[in-house]
Amino acid sequence: MSIKMLSKSRYLNGLQCPRLLWIATNEPERIPEPDAATQHIFDQGHLVGELSKKLFPGGIDLPQDDFTENIRLTRELLSRRKPLFEAGIMAGRTYSRLDILKPVTNKQWDIIEVKSATSVKDVNIEDVSFQKVVCEDSGLRIRKCHLACINNQYVKNGEIRPEELFTIQDVSSKVEAAIDGIRDRIDRMLNIIDSPDCPDADIGPHCSNPYDCPLTECREGLPEHNVFTLYYGGKKSHELYGRGIKRIIDIPAGFNLNDKQRIQYDCVVSGQPYMDAQQIKDFIASLSYPLHFLDFETINPAVPLFDGTRPYQNIPFQFSLHVQPAPGAETQHFWYLAEGPQDPRPELMVKLLSAVGKNGSVIAYHKSFEEGCLRDLAEAFPEDANRIDSIISRMEDLIVPFRSFAYYHPLQKGSASLKNVLPAVTGKGYEGLAIAEGGEASLRYLDITYGELSEEEKQKTRQDLLTYCGLDTEGMVWILEKLRDFLS
Repeated sequence: MSIKMLSKSRYLNGLQCPRLLWIATNEPERIPEPDAATQHIFDQGHLVGELSKKLFPGGIDLPQDDFTENIRLTRELLSRRKPLFEAGIMAGRTYSRLDILKPVTNKQWDIIEVKSATSVKDVNIEDVSFQKVVCEDSGLRIRKCHLACINNQYVKNGEIRPEELFTIQDVSSKVEAAIDGIRDRIDRMLNIIDSPDCPDADIGPHCSNPYDCPLTECREGLPEHNVFTLYYGGKKSHELYGRGIKRIIDIPAGFNLNDKQRIQYDCVVSGQPYMDAQQIKDFIASLSYPLHFLDFETINPAVPLFDGTRPYQNIPFQFSLHVQPAPGAETQHFWYLAEGPQDPRPELMVKLLSAVGKNGSVIAYHKSFEEGCLRDLAEAFPEDANRIDSIISRMEDLIVPFRSFAYYHPLQKGSASLKNVLPAVTGKGYEGLAIAEGGEASLRYLDITYGELSEEEKQKTRQDLLTYCGLDTEGMVWILEKLRDFLS
């Protein structure tokens, strides 16, 4: 029987949930493969990690595929006193691989953990604290611990400059605080993974802290309108579930619900939508024709692709615009979808400014996203800033009547997102589309632009992108028409 090791990732699993730790160690096949969005995050992290190595010239990159060889080479290379990348350290039944192990004076070492995030999080400190304990238990002397994060103020200008892309913070004091009691925690986790039985762990706040748990089985038995679909339920949802209440319909009469949650409860009980006709009427009256229904699709790479852009900046590569000249009139559809690896923004700007009229409301769903994209475009193209500012000044947000619960349908399940509102209000939705949400659209665009797809696959994906983005704006047209109908 092979020895069950407690690795860094399993230690973090154990801090979150003992059940997750046991399954990750003993029955990992129960954990679903990462979806495309999660895999993209991993890929971004790998790219960031590779760039961080350039901060330490002369460093040695250790092979990662062979566990035993990685540990053997690490032991051999420690005496050379050079920066080591992906060094594998084992002490007893604990094991950790370190992003960067840097030699310093008096035979000491510094740990540099690299993250693709822009700030230090508590889980990062826990991560490094485990690394430090494993290193010290193996006989290494650790002087300081650092976290290298992405500098979100860095602006690309030519080749990426790693010394400007990263900010390195000394987290030694925080790590020392996190180490308190760590060996007791390690012992408890080793006992868990050695147990023949998977421990029980109920649904709770830990399921999404610090990460969304990859296990899906724990929620499979929840009813459709369960307490976790309560609008901004948070602690209330967990309190109800802890009291054995799983369905919204079973929430006791005296339980403290806010006004929106009470509307949701009443709609679930009755099975009927709720509407505040005056609020909807006031919203519609605030709109000025012609109406322009606008939606952007964007990418936001951790490492900027184009000059003048920052890490994680939203770069629009596509827009859809439906223009309606008068109530009930036919709409005209304008669109743009970038083609090729060059910066998509200049051509997108030309197309957008030619399609958006100088008068009339510009409607988006959760408009802060589109506004943010437009403000970035105004900064990047100052010669067009006045025209862009004019668009921003005329923007209205279609989420308003749904976020305020002026209209609520039980099929929304506590959400005011377009993906939930559209089918609830119109009976039409995204089901059956090859691309059905924005994150997927971003990844598919990256596939056709930088991937190795056939020409046929690229053309199909382009059509799928056009269909998806077009539905976002046409769907807004349908929603507004339905709101008008509800008032008649």
